[in-house]
Order: sequence, then structure tokens, then C-alpha cells
Amino acid sequence: MRIKTNDTVEVIAGDDKGARGKVLKVDLVAGKVTVEGVNRVYKHVRRSQRNPQGGRLSMEMPVRISNVLLVCRSCGKAARTGARYMDDGAKQRYCKRCGAENGQIAPPKARYARK
Repeated sequence: MRIKTNDTVEVIAGDDKGARGKVLKVDLVAGKVTVEGVNRVYKHVRRSQRNPQGGRLSMEMPVRISNVLLVCRSCGKAARTGARYMDDGAKQRYCKRCGAENGQIAPPKARYARK
């Protein structure tokens, strides 16, 4: 999965199409991400000692990872990402639109290093 926490993503499908936000949480098993300010719902909360007023809480719900694209740091546009190995064997993400690096995915491994 090439989207990590604290990445900026853009929603490409659904009610919030075109919205950009920061990734708060990534669920690898379900294949979903929680994005700040996207897919907000109201949760009705009963009065309790912890929440004496009760009422409606607005919270973000997860979105399918296929419905978001990573926003490139260099060109500032939503683009597909690829993975490639560096000369030292480290794996990095890159923007398929402009070719710029978008962060490291895995630490260097000797078996992938170019000699």
C-alpha cells in the first residue's frame, strides 16, 4: 500500500469528490483510509458521565483506498504513484506524472542494491 499516515490525498470518487485532506489512519486489512474532513457522519451519543450533554458528534469515517490519490509534493497534483528501488536498495514512492520522489517505503536491502 503506497499511502501512509500524514500524506495529503485527494478524493476521486463519491460525495466528497475533489476534496483534499491529510490521512489520519490507514487500515491495511480492510483497505481503507480515514481522511481529515472527508466522509463526515453524525454519531448520536447518549448522555453519560463522560459526555454529560449527549447529542450528535461529527466524525470522519473510512474511505476505500481506491477512491483516493496521493497528492504529489513537487507538482501539487493528484497522481498515481509507483515504487522503485534506489541504488542503495531502498524502496521509494514516485509520482508517475512528474517522476519526483514522494518518500521512502522500505529501508535499504543489500539484495536490491545495484553494484
